[in-house]
Amino acid sequence: MTTSTRRAGERAPLSAERVIDGAVALADEIGLDAFTIRKLAEAIDVKPMTIYHHLPNKEAIIDGMVDRVFDEIDLPPTDLDWRTAITDRCRSMRRVLADHPWASPLMESRTNPGPATLRHHDAVLGCLRRAGFSLGLTAHAYATIDAFLYGFALQEATLPATGGAEMDDLAGSLVEAMPGDQFPHLVEFTLDHVLQPGYDFGEAFEFGLGVILDGLQRTADAES
Repeated sequence: MTTSTRRAGERAPLSAERVIDGAVALADEIGLDAFTIRKLAEAIDVKPMTIYHHLPNKEAIIDGMVDRVFDEIDLPPTDLDWRTAITDRCRSMRRVLADHPWASPLMESRTNPGPATLRHHDAVLGCLRRAGFSLGLTAHAYATIDAFLYGFALQEATLPATGGAEMDDLAGSLVEAMPGDQFPHLVEFTLDHVLQPGYDFGEAFEFGLGVILDGLQRTADAES
């Protein structure tokens, strides 16, 4: 029976893909600390032991989850200059990591990377090498860019507010609790920057990425 002929409301047969789909959705909802095989089984409405017919253990499930996240990130386009291509990839990665806030600490932790993970790394390396980066500079560039990306994604996911009315309320309450004579620079920064109309923590992403890419371009020019 094909999907098109399956009766409405009937579940797809259990498969590794369906397990990973459910695992990603569950982690998005409850985070990875609370994630268990039993909760996953409940979420996809199967017996816990049934899952192990398709994936051998929790680590294999997490491998698949990380690979699924990598698959959602746009590869750097091959028809653009390196800086534009890497910027496109980094913006996509920021959006994807925001959708999956549990993923950032895990993205480079897997010892059994899946095909999407390998394809992504190969594409980024290829982008930098086509730009004329030496192998050494390619290694430094990739590590520096992704350290910034993962760090920013983690910070953005854990901040109590990043802009708008929530940030105004948070910053205002902090200023009220801070003695201005003891923390003059913090009070100045909050009043004259954070509480100004249009403040958005996310703007620091474009600024920081630009600083890194500027530095890499200068280093690449000096090497050539």
